Amino acid sequence: MPLDHYVTLGRSGLRVSPFCLGCMTFGDEWAAVGTHEEESLQVLEAYLEAGGNFLDTANLYTMGHSEVIIGDYFAGSPMRARDRVVIATKFSGNLHPGDPNGGGAGRKAIIHQAEDSLRRLRTDYIDLYWCHFHDPNTPIDETMRALDQLVRDGKVRHIGFSDMPAWVVVQAQYEANFRGWEPLIALQIEYSLAQRTVEADLMPMARSLDLGVTPWSPLRAGILSGKYRRDARPEVGSTRVAEASPHLNERNYAIIDELVKTAEELDATPAQVALKWVQDRAGVASTIIGARRKDQLLDNLGALDLELSVEQSSRLDEVSKPELPFPHEFLRNVVHVHQGGVQVDGTPSKRAEFLPRTDADRW
Repeated sequence: MPLDHYVTLGRSGLRVSPFCLGCMTFGDEWAAVGTHEEESLQVLEAYLEAGGNFLDTANLYTMGHSEVIIGDYFAGSPMRARDRVVIATKFSGNLHPGDPNGGGAGRKAIIHQAEDSLRRLRTDYIDLYWCHFHDPNTPIDETMRALDQLVRDGKVRHIGFSDMPAWVVVQAQYEANFRGWEPLIALQIEYSLAQRTVEADLMPMARSLDLGVTPWSPLRAGILSGKYRRDARPEVGSTRVAEASPHLNERNYAIIDELVKTAEELDATPAQVALKWVQDRAGVASTIIGARRKDQLLDNLGALDLELSVEQSSRLDEVSKPELPFPHEFLRNVVHVHQGGVQVDGTPSKRAEFLPRTDADRW
């Protein structure tokens, strides 16, 4: 699958690349994850040249510098029309310390954050505007009404939620449906072989509501890149992962072992295998990949050329199988039995019974 094999995002006509370029690294204000402007532009140019059209940033990323780099690039590149790309950015992060309305998801905050992002991006509209994270102090109908107004005003084309509890997303979507407001089309969540708890509620919810899922950190901050092995790690300080990271545990090392094995079978890199596994999940529309250097980006894009066999996918599924929260583990111990029956009009029917397993089976 090439990068220009575009897919529609959720229940919309918006067409995006199967890999989205995450722009959190654009700008060197965040030393641990960012990079200087020249290298950021090299990554952006390489992604566009490969056929990519989907960029993901946020007002908070590198204190607004990420948006500025993107805006300046398209404003200063007559050969790269801004209308030919899908620019997604986020609100909620407060860039104005001391101002209680500087961030969050209230009407006042949303409107001024959108105006600030439009100025930094040097554009008239945002293709996809994400609520970055849940604001428990703002009624969800206020958030959705403000977003609907931005769409009606032509400043935003589509809206989505990022890093939200499933119940908040459902409430927001039904508020929009009942009131005739702009609905959500996408959900951005962390999803990887090392982080699969979203399979309990968020992923099934997204499929049910027809939200296109855009996973972030598909390599779990680089742990699944292949740099980390049981007997070898990158030099301390050269990556985002701390030496004593809790993610460098036995479960993840077992996943890494399987990634390495599968990569050798496919003549690929472990990172490519990990990315392909995520992109193949039901409900995933476009996986967000980040890169601080052009060579990292090109290596990641190679994942689109892979084909994981059923057996290879099953091995990765098994080694990374998550322990899901209640009631999901409990429901695994309920047997769904269909018994044949006959309806009053004589047509066959099925009567479903839910029977608990025996204690021996359960425990």
